[in-house]
Amino acid sequence: MKVAVLDDYQNVALQMADWSPVARRAEITVFTDHLADPDDLVERLAPFDVVAVMRERTPLPRDILQRLPQLKMIASTGPFNASIDMAAAEEFGIHVGTTGGSVAATIELTWALILAGARSLVAESRSVRDGGWQTTVGQELSGKVLGVLGLGRIGARVAPIGTAFGMDVIAWSQNLTPEAAEKAGVRYVSRDALFATSDVLTIHLKLSDRSRGLIGPAELAAMKPTAMLVNTSRGPIVKEAALVDALQNRQIAGAALDVFDTEPLPVGHPLRTLDNVLATPHIGYVADRPYRIFFGDTVAAISDWLDREDTRGS
Repeated sequence: MKVAVLDDYQNVALQMADWSPVARRAEITVFTDHLADPDDLVERLAPFDVVAVMRERTPLPRDILQRLPQLKMIASTGPFNASIDMAAAEEFGIHVGTTGGSVAATIELTWALILAGARSLVAESRSVRDGGWQTTVGQELSGKVLGVLGLGRIGARVAPIGTAFGMDVIAWSQNLTPEAAEKAGVRYVSRDALFATSDVLTIHLKLSDRSRGLIGPAELAAMKPTAMLVNTSRGPIVKEAALVDALQNRQIAGAALDVFDTEPLPVGHPLRTLDNVLATPHIGYVADRPYRIFFGDTVAAISDWLDREDTRGS
């Protein structure tokens, strides 16, 4: 058996778990780079029986899966992966195994981005490194309005931190009710009010047909010119071209982004260079505990599948 571990950017997958239950029965190859071209990806994966993917870094749609007749199993980190065509995998007889996870790291990064954006920490740190001193006047969060778009597993835990900072926390989503918002300790508002009144608007929705492109030119135009948009969810929830335009024209004050339409973010993309953008490379879940859960459970999922294959063959 041959196992491919994809997109291990930091080259840490084999250190985060004991892979010996798999290594005893399979040859493991770790890839630290990312292939976006479908033909290159198919060529790379053609010899492998098992592919371990890190979240949605490498999508596996039908047109890829149908070109990989050798592939028998996909081990996907996290409890679900929207970038894998599950119907196609079932049709082609490919078993898909998933793992547990942890949302704490994403919640922590959300607040790291909010605080860093409000106090211009990157610019001030760079000034010190370059021999300078104070260059900006920060924004105090106390008394400001925190808008939470999506009050699910992550949003519901982001919200009370805003309250602890003395912020007025409001929330809206398509499924949220006033009763659920009150139970979470936040104020339910209309969609229009969320965009019009938030000083910091943070996105915590799953990417779906309903949420894709939910924030476009009209929503960005409705926001305060002093507002900051924070996205640690999924890039396509925000129409990227509209966001770039709003940032270039100072329609909103800034954005703190961990997710993008195309990842890795292309070299030369304006979101890499705009001075009112704080960008991080989709590191919401890139932390020690989530990685240990991801890779430990990946080993268990592959090992269990190998056991079943051995039983079938005996």
